[in-house]
Amino acid sequence: MPVGAIIFLGVFLLGFGVLDIFMVVTLLKPGDERNQVIVWKASSFTLLAMVGANILNVAEQIIRSKPMVVNTLVQLNVYAIIYFASLMYYKRKHGG
Repeated sequence: MPVGAIIFLGVFLLGFGVLDIFMVVTLLKPGDERNQVIVWKASSFTLLAMVGANILNVAEQIIRSKPMVVNTLVQLNVYAIIYFASLMYYKRKHGG
């Protein structure tokens, strides 16, 4: 594998690691009521997206009669991206 590809993938993986840590820290950090509402809305939107995606994945696997194969690292990274985007949206919407 070329060195450039390894560096790119390493930076990509590091970025996702930072997003995952950011997600956990913002969920655990106490704050005022406005901050709690922002985190609550972002968390509920992420949960809704996660459940919806998993329902569609299960339905697809049942229809195609294939075994369910889930890559949890990819799922975690997608959830972190959704959470980060929704958190930024609600912070901007509610003046955070």
